[in-house]
Amino acid sequence: MMKRKEFMLGAVAGLAFAAAATAGGVIDWPSAQAGPVAGVSGRLAPSAGAAGLAFAPPQGAPLSFADIFQQVAPAVVQIDVRTRVPRQRTLQLPGFPPGFSIPIPQEEGQGEEGEGATALGAGSGFFISGDGYIVTNNHVVADATEITVRLTDERELPARVIGRDEATDLAVIKVEGANFPFVTFEEAAQPRVGDWVIAVGNPFGLGGTATAGIVSGQGRNQLDASTPYTDYLQIDAAINRGNSGGPTFDIYGRVIGVNSAILSPTGGSVGIGFAIPASVAKPITDRLMRGETIERGYLGVEIASISRQQQQAMGLDSSRGAFVNGVTPGGPADRGGLQAGDIVLSLNGQAVVDSTDLTRRVGQARPGDNLRLEILRGGRRQTVTVRSGTRPSLNELNAGSGAPEEPETAPGSATAGVAVGGLTVAPLTAALRNQYSIPARVEGVVVTRPGRGAAQGFQPGYVIMLAGTAPVRSVADLQAAVQASRAAGRPGVFLHVWTPQGNRAVVLELPESE
Repeated sequence: MMKRKEFMLGAVAGLAFAAAATAGGVIDWPSAQAGPVAGVSGRLAPSAGAAGLAFAPPQGAPLSFADIFQQVAPAVVQIDVRTRVPRQRTLQLPGFPPGFSIPIPQEEGQGEEGEGATALGAGSGFFISGDGYIVTNNHVVADATEITVRLTDERELPARVIGRDEATDLAVIKVEGANFPFVTFEEAAQPRVGDWVIAVGNPFGLGGTATAGIVSGQGRNQLDASTPYTDYLQIDAAINRGNSGGPTFDIYGRVIGVNSAILSPTGGSVGIGFAIPASVAKPITDRLMRGETIERGYLGVEIASISRQQQQAMGLDSSRGAFVNGVTPGGPADRGGLQAGDIVLSLNGQAVVDSTDLTRRVGQARPGDNLRLEILRGGRRQTVTVRSGTRPSLNELNAGSGAPEEPETAPGSATAGVAVGGLTVAPLTAALRNQYSIPARVEGVVVTRPGRGAAQGFQPGYVIMLAGTAPVRSVADLQAAVQASRAAGRPGVFLHVWTPQGNRAVVLELPESE
């Protein structure tokens, strides 16, 4: 089974991973009227033809997609980029043949600006206006120092970046000129699983390439942490390196998304591709074309959805809501009183389904907006109000995400403790806090010996902060939570645990006896 880490973004030709993109618009293709009648909403109304089927494809589909390709291909372009790679200084080792050298660290301020080697890459894009605006993926042009657009008539034009949004992996670039062939996004006619799609782009620098397949799935969210605001459209039309940013069309020549990534163990297409839906891409690219900066609301929390096992262990009636795994010190949530271990049940009066739902709804808020959060804390409902901040860039978010090293425990330094549910724990004293480098803000009971049985993943220095839905401030609190879980017939006890690598929410299966 594919692991999430094998999800590869990219498709800039020259990188060791692949991706692609789609976008397009309503093309006046005469055959599109042969069958169903277009409804007011943009969807196709049922037709009496095609043996009573509600949907009858145009004549020639899927026998041929040539008419579609002929009309939409001129709007699709190849995007060539140059990036600057910092030059690595090396020291040749005396007495060794050429090639045996060691790198020399670059001192701050050393070297001339722009010094380094040039790397080449390529992706795809498509015109969305006659005056030269082009949609592509952010990862295609994010680090480019020079961008060249190659048209289907072999013209090569310099381009500049108009705007980028890394949180949806979208970008808009522009070339000078007029009367370019272009396509538009189709938002009204939503594709269904099983509908035909055609991807057009620039795989491996070949240019002008079409592949066909079907919509394989919808609502693929959280495939990649860098794009939390996108429910990807899954397609099986082959997309490879260099396809990123190119459009995928339905059988009427309407652009339904922007292909951005593939799931692959090798970096090549295995028939699992992902496109940013037109419903997400159009409003973002419209704002970028107007020169707007995409700003999103920000809480400053690490959140997770609640699994069924965790719901049962906490004795909750529902698994709906978002569990606050951690709070950024000094961030909006911290200033507003939100705490690690809280469960967010609603935002501004509307129920929160899961962590993805909360992330996107907070992202829709404007910086400075008041966010009224109904939370569950210690088994009681209460309300906190947080003033939304501005979501930092991905680089800024990643800068503070590094986890400290696991502290080493000196031989013979293990502290005696009390056995509880397969764990050996003790009150968090100043000596233990210093021994395990536990931050001052962390409160609970500390694990003093490696866990046994179902608790064997617990290591000395871990701190149990929450058991069930209540804070743990003493060994007696943990014992009471374990006893309550046993009395209620639950499969285990829910624990919120501090570790040197970050907070973890786990369900600890309980042994029948200590």
